[in-house]
Amino acid sequence: MVAFEVKDMTCGHCVASVTRAVQAVDAQAKVQVDLAQHRVEIETGSAPLQALQAAIEDAGFTPVPV
Repeated sequence: MVAFEVKDMTCGHCVASVTRAVQAVDAQAKVQVDLAQHRVEIETGSAPLQALQAAIEDAGFTPVPV
């Protein structure tokens, strides 16, 4: 599992955007988002951390690995 802190994720639309971005890289990824804590946890089998981070950045957010 990989986790990111995404401070600029502030609403349900943001959650959906981050989830779509991650699943575009790994369609089988399980994404759990805690909006109050600005935390995204991803269970992935195939995508490296850098690819997931880049996908979230491309969606307009600033993920920081935790």
